[in-house]
Amino acid sequence: MAEEKIQAGLRDGVFENLPGKGKPQQFEDLSGVPEDLRVSYKVLKNAGYLPEELQIRKDMVTLNDLIRCCDDDHELSRLTSELKIKRLRFNQLIEKRSIQKSRSFRDYRDKIFSRLHM
Repeated sequence: MAEEKIQAGLRDGVFENLPGKGKPQQFEDLSGVPEDLRVSYKVLKNAGYLPEELQIRKDMVTLNDLIRCCDDDHELSRLTSELKIKRLRFNQLIEKRSIQKSRSFRDYRDKIFSRLHM
């Protein structure tokens, strides 16, 4: 029944003006997000919110671009200092959110240990 509806839609031109037609699809890879956080992650992403580590990463890319183009020594020093601060914060966040500290990892680890110690 679904196949018939798709074929009818193709014949009637229902799929002709869809957004992104002719462009590759962008699939979201949420494998790095714990399963219990995926829905909230998706809601925040759709609202335009970026997790702090992604925002800092974007800032670091921008700062690197500015540093490459900078001619002023004083401004270069300021940008370099700002980049160092961003890198430190980024590394702190990544360490804080490491896989070994995630709830999903602990749950999985506990299940493995319980099976091994039976």
